[in-house]
Amino acid sequence: MDLLETLKNRILVADGAMGTLLYAYGADTCYESFNLTHPEDIHAIHRAYIEAGASVIQTNTYSANYIKLAQYVLEEKVKDINKAAVRIAKEAANRDTFILGTVGGIRGQRKTEATLAEIKRTFREQIFHLLNEGVDALLLETYFDAEELYTVVDIAKKEADVPVIAQFSLIEPGVLQNGTPVRDAFKELENRGADVTGLNCRLGPHHMIQAFEEIPIPKRAFLSAYPNASLLDYEEGRFTFTNNADYFKTCAEKLVEQGVRLIGGCCGTTPAHVKAIAEGVQGLLPVTEKTVRPPKIEIAAAPAQHEPPLHEIVKKRRSVIVELDTPKTLNTARFFEGAKALQASGIDALTMADNSLASPRISNTAIASILKEKHGIRPLVHITCRDRNLIGLQSHLMGLAALGIDQVLAITGDPTKIGDFPGATSVYDLSSMELIAMIKQFNDGISHSGKSLHRKTNFSVAAAFNPNVRNLDKTVGRLERKIRYGADYFITQPVFSTEKIEQIHEATKHLDAPIYLGIMPLTSYRNAVFLHNEVPGIKLTDEILAAMEKTNGDPAKAREESLAISRTLIDAALGYFNGIYLITPLERYELTVECTRYIHEKTAVQGAGIV
Repeated sequence: MDLLETLKNRILVADGAMGTLLYAYGADTCYESFNLTHPEDIHAIHRAYIEAGASVIQTNTYSANYIKLAQYVLEEKVKDINKAAVRIAKEAANRDTFILGTVGGIRGQRKTEATLAEIKRTFREQIFHLLNEGVDALLLETYFDAEELYTVVDIAKKEADVPVIAQFSLIEPGVLQNGTPVRDAFKELENRGADVTGLNCRLGPHHMIQAFEEIPIPKRAFLSAYPNASLLDYEEGRFTFTNNADYFKTCAEKLVEQGVRLIGGCCGTTPAHVKAIAEGVQGLLPVTEKTVRPPKIEIAAAPAQHEPPLHEIVKKRRSVIVELDTPKTLNTARFFEGAKALQASGIDALTMADNSLASPRISNTAIASILKEKHGIRPLVHITCRDRNLIGLQSHLMGLAALGIDQVLAITGDPTKIGDFPGATSVYDLSSMELIAMIKQFNDGISHSGKSLHRKTNFSVAAAFNPNVRNLDKTVGRLERKIRYGADYFITQPVFSTEKIEQIHEATKHLDAPIYLGIMPLTSYRNAVFLHNEVPGIKLTDEILAAMEKTNGDPAKAREESLAISRTLIDAALGYFNGIYLITPLERYELTVECTRYIHEKTAVQGAGIV
């Protein structure tokens, strides 16, 4: 009995969700471990789907890989769990039942911290055990990331002598998350040797049928579809799906019309849904020709041209940006007074943190808009991953683009536990690297879901760089990764050592992305001690602490010493870097104004050749 030979002449009905029927055990349970602890439950579910009309079932191994099992401290059970899964499926199967060894995607809708090399090793291990137990085919399902699925197909075709079914998951019908049309992605899968290409999860039948309307019948491979039951609902603390099993009967017929030959169900589907699919396809023959609906071509318009981005400015000349945090109250007089003074001193942009140290301040976007429109000051807005989920981040970016604010710093953000509201929730749907990639995808006119934005954005994206660490090489490795994700330039934490400035230059001189070196004037000895001992990412030298200690209790001497320290650091920084990032301490903008003027004076003297 051969799966591909059967698909040449028949529509095959596959099973539905496994996790949906096990949901009663809890959402945070490792269902794959049930192969060892509750084999009778897995066997019963397989039998229920077979009796409902499924001739194709999949092993309970979606997350049975090293990386995902490690979340439950079960990574050493990869072999046992996969072996048991195939055994249970075989015991439940009829003579004419095909058993698919399921290998689920790892990256999901956001890229995992696992490297591609780690993912490759993980897949090879799982695939080896599934093949060793004698599955009829491999089912690669729920892959949002094209690179990952292409990689796994390559591994599967090299290691397996059984058919390979490769299925993408879409957020938007018709396109992958990176904006690639599904029809093009299917061609690539077929070129790499996939025997069946398809879609599963995320979309219900309506949108999945809509997606297949744009997909031609493959020349060699077959098509598969495993739609969700419906959109998720939330009732009394539980996620639920619409009870719509009968609806799947007509939907199955429409999928057959679109050339699909293998039809099952994903999240929310039950034996009742599979029974409806079986009734819907009964007597139907595979379709070999269809009218393909032309895809809707949405070309994103080019962004409006504004002044050069900061990362281009700093490559050509000295550039100064200054951080001035927005107020913690609604009294904005001193903030705007400082902003105008800094503008007059000749800064290239005013940068504002996004609720720094997890303490609420006036929205930096609102203040940025006022600075830009009323005062002609270029804003550089920090965006943290802490305060907004994926929906909020996308909405926020679209709002910035609509306001014409195109300079941003993408950062993870201080955890809420250190701020004014330690009981608040830190979101962290994305890492700072993933946020950078998302912003650069906006620059291509594509949303995080893959859908066209109808206009490209022109964000210049800065990334954070903390050089105040023991292992600078490791940190530079993170900078290299951030560049690969799309970072245009870097802004450092404040540095308080000329030796450290030289070390930073030596460690980063191979990077293409420019660096704005952070310098922060001190306000007093007390301020210096606090920064050194309590603020993450900041360390002062013993010499600076000693110098500030001598000014203790004398504000005028403290100011004089602070500016002297800042000038020394600026002199060292300008020997290596074109960009200086001045951090205004405690609304004391007079200090950063003085530093800005000093930088321009120093630049003018050097430009005139005066020593």
